[in-house]
Amino acid sequence: MDPITDCSAKTRLLITNGTEILLRVQAGTLSLPSGVPADSGITVSESEQFTFSTHGCTCTAYDTPTGFTPPPGHVMKGLREAYPSMDTAEYIAASKGSELLHWNRTSRFCSKCGSPLRRHSEISKLCDACGHEYFPQLTPAIIVLVRKGREALLVHAKTFSRPFFGLVAGFVETGESLEQCVAREVMEETSLEIKNIKYHSSQSWPFPATLMLGFTADYAGGELRFADGELSNGGFFSPDDLPPLPSPPSIARRMIDDWLSETDNLARSQPS
Repeated sequence: MDPITDCSAKTRLLITNGTEILLRVQAGTLSLPSGVPADSGITVSESEQFTFSTHGCTCTAYDTPTGFTPPPGHVMKGLREAYPSMDTAEYIAASKGSELLHWNRTSRFCSKCGSPLRRHSEISKLCDACGHEYFPQLTPAIIVLVRKGREALLVHAKTFSRPFFGLVAGFVETGESLEQCVAREVMEETSLEIKNIKYHSSQSWPFPATLMLGFTADYAGGELRFADGELSNGGFFSPDDLPPLPSPPSIARRMIDDWLSETDNLARSQPS
């Protein structure tokens, strides 16, 4: 991801239909609107809004009304599709707002007693019947780059919408550590054993509400087989023979780019 710029004094709106966000188009760039566009027909109750600040950008997020169409000078685009043309701080604000609105849509009733929930604070809901308070939930998932000499394991999952090769990933289960999850997912999906599992970095992934935790590891043994049916293709690839790769801002692409840079630096340091 690009360096985060401070967008102090900016006030932005995150207006979404659940899959796409409203963006202002100007000189080839996309930005969150600073006010409700004229003749948009958008009205929303305060209880359905979420106002927050991140990286100096104050944002109010809410869903569009049914049948909404963007006014002139604006478009509706998916958040990931819009990323290359957006300011990084605004993208982060849009991501946070999208997650809050997803939680608001899908958390209407108390899971303890079934009563309706009401907004209690900026990011919580309360059940008046039993007093239980609810906060937005994140789903932790691991993603791992497995190295084998100068090669890295790149895979294509059946759920990928495009023909690129990414990294082994999966959700963390109850009762396991992150490192145990990494080893389990690699074994379940590829039948490979790994070692030297190390933390790399993390990323908020608002599709709809996941926290991606990146790791690197080294091949330890086994023959590559797509054991659980989640992967359709894959193998160990060298920097000189790469398949199509995932696009930014995914953590998979950042980890692959870091591996390529490390491999190149190592090759340069070797005596000729």
